Amino acid sequence: MINDKPTLLALDFDGVLCDGLLEYFETAWRTYCQLWSPPEKVSPEALAPIFYRTRPVIEIGWEMPVLIRALVLGISETEILQNWSTIAHNLVTKEELKADVIGPCLDGVRDQWIHHDLSGWLGLHQFYPGVIERIKPLIEQDFPVYIITTKEERFVRSLLEEQGVTIPEGRIFGKGYKRPKAQILRELLTTIQPTPKIWFIEDRLQTLLSVQQQADLDSVQLFLADWGYNLQQERDLTSNYPRIHLLSLSQFSRDFLDWLNH
Repeated sequence: MINDKPTLLALDFDGVLCDGLLEYFETAWRTYCQLWSPPEKVSPEALAPIFYRTRPVIEIGWEMPVLIRALVLGISETEILQNWSTIAHNLVTKEELKADVIGPCLDGVRDQWIHHDLSGWLGLHQFYPGVIERIKPLIEQDFPVYIITTKEERFVRSLLEEQGVTIPEGRIFGKGYKRPKAQILRELLTTIQPTPKIWFIEDRLQTLLSVQQQADLDSVQLFLADWGYNLQQERDLTSNYPRIHLLSLSQFSRDFLDWLNH
């Protein structure tokens, strides 16, 4: 049992604080329609629910329109969940596409949408129940809350400010930092005095496993958000890793010590 409470909270954004599934699908669909002809017999309304269920397989943004391609081609949900990396590689190879082509196309679609309809884009994001109520008092009390995300800092700020939450400068590590989350945690440990007791909440098990492999990050307590973009088998796997705590949304809303009770 860990007796100490954290002195610094590090949070992922998408999948921990904010649910962006609606935006993910819409951006992926618009990108798909640029790279491939829109399917005549399949509607986006029919694809969206399957996309939401299979979203946890996505590691990098460029894979999202490729996931839609897989669904349009009739690849089963089960097969996608079990064998996504091979499916994605085979599809990109067969269709003579590259990640460094798909990625900029996706970013361009999103940038155009944001430029022409920022409020519409922001409106497709929603915060998970209770998370704002949990972090807002901490931030107002100047408790160190940091966000480590692949989303651009300006969008994270805009979304939080719509909820009345303003995070101090220097406490959001967004897309522009281009460093692994483990490295950012290392920087927080080595640059803040006194050395903080960091609790890190993330919805991707692979990210937590990567942090766990770094010997100099042994003091960082790790939590997998079970409400985020992950699968039941990943949540079950946490039992194999004593250092990774499975965290529920109701636990997140309570006192820190309740995070450690299962």
